[in-house]
Amino acid sequence: MIICHCQNISDDDIHSAIDWMRASDPDTLITPGKIYRALGKAADCGGCLPLFMNTMAGNENLEVPANLRGLRFKAKSVRQG
Repeated sequence: MIICHCQNISDDDIHSAIDWMRASDPDTLITPGKIYRALGKAADCGGCLPLFMNTMAGNENLEVPANLRGLRFKAKSVRQG
């Protein structure tokens, strides 16, 4: 299914990019911008973003790496410390 008509990006393209990024760097944070760059494309009008993000969320490899979870709370407690 085509997700982004401006850049001709399909749901398979998004899933393949996420899987490739996770396999090449298990600790990376995966963002829409990184997916566009991995596909050699750039965001255009942004109308696809809700569907793009929903497609990303459906990929099991999108999960935030365990060692990066909760960093916001750890940093906050250090500053308050």
